[in-house]
Amino acid sequence: MGKSRVPDPPNFQKYGVPFYSAAWVPYKNITLEHEPQGQEKDSNQSSDEISVGDGSSAAPPESSAAPNYFVFAGGGGEGRSGIPNAVVLARFDSTSNALSDQPVAKLGTGSDLPYRMAVHPGGDGLVCSLPKSCRWFEWDVEKSAEVHTLCPKLSDKVLTQLEDVGQQLALAFNNEGSALAAGGEDGNLRVFKWPSMEIVLHEAGAHTTLKDLDFSSDGKYLVSLGNSGPARVWDVTSSTVIASLPKENDEVFSSCRFAESNDKNQVLYIAAVTGKGGSIVTWNTSTWKRMGSKPVARDTISAFNVSPDGKLLACGTTQGDILILNSTGLRVQTMVRKAHLGFVTALAFSQDSRTLASVSLDSSARVTIIDDKKKTGRLSLWVIVLIILVAVAVYFAKNEGILG
Repeated sequence: MGKSRVPDPPNFQKYGVPFYSAAWVPYKNITLEHEPQGQEKDSNQSSDEISVGDGSSAAPPESSAAPNYFVFAGGGGEGRSGIPNAVVLARFDSTSNALSDQPVAKLGTGSDLPYRMAVHPGGDGLVCSLPKSCRWFEWDVEKSAEVHTLCPKLSDKVLTQLEDVGQQLALAFNNEGSALAAGGEDGNLRVFKWPSMEIVLHEAGAHTTLKDLDFSSDGKYLVSLGNSGPARVWDVTSSTVIASLPKENDEVFSSCRFAESNDKNQVLYIAAVTGKGGSIVTWNTSTWKRMGSKPVARDTISAFNVSPDGKLLACGTTQGDILILNSTGLRVQTMVRKAHLGFVTALAFSQDSRTLASVSLDSSARVTIIDDKKKTGRLSLWVIVLIILVAVAVYFAKNEGILG
């Protein structure tokens, strides 16, 4: 008899869609009052475009803690593979460490693959990059005394400035939600004021192909990188390049993120691919000088992110592994081997930095609860102190003849 298959843990689910992007929904910031109670679905959406699973009726009443929604996007592209293109919403229960076994909502996008995504931090909605244009999706929210439902819907708002601009490979809002940046496959970089979509910066050929970008926490700077060459740092206010960050040796930059260090200064992390695997390069944001580089993975880093509190970094690899590093020394704090069968395509920390969501081309999603190493360390220290005190007490008791 063959070995029986080990069931997947409840924090791991497959939803039938290869995923390319993921984010947590800022549910607490979504204004429930803006939707009239019992509002009907958008008449422009057919029944085969949107479906709501059983998970939507399981949301808690208003007195309970806000539910944790996790949104991801992907699909099979234009071909006739039978794999749908969709924006998918799932729910995570932190108490039971479980993802909903079915999507809470699933919005089809026809033959257009939603490749990259940026969720507005204020809860306005999300923008997705499709093959030729970007589309804005809003949250359709219904609240009653017993049931909360939430699902994405295509908005009537048209992002005219991002129509027919080609595939955008990177999208990001600043922390305030007052600016949106988009980086194209053609290397064009665009930054807009939000929600007016007034152009702030448009640099044609900023890179050969623009792969990733990120705003600093104060929104003053924007970092961008391409498939080759140096990363570039932009002053958003003046719309000028203020620094060029060169690679060394055989490095190829793949992802970039700003974060706050322990001393409240900003630091820039860039994930790099080398001949020996994946490394993290750290940059000083005052001088824009390289502070150091450290190998962290034997395999190529395919996804990268930094926690909102700046204390943790997460790497996903082409082998499906997930590494969570502390920002002090870039030491591995948690490693989940074979978290996914396919390579990891996106990582997203929750706003409280306590959970990490990951997705893969194998159509799977996983949520990893992050252990509080400080508490564990303090507990271990107290245990050691207790053992020492007991040993000292036994020693003196034996010398005094109290113990035989």
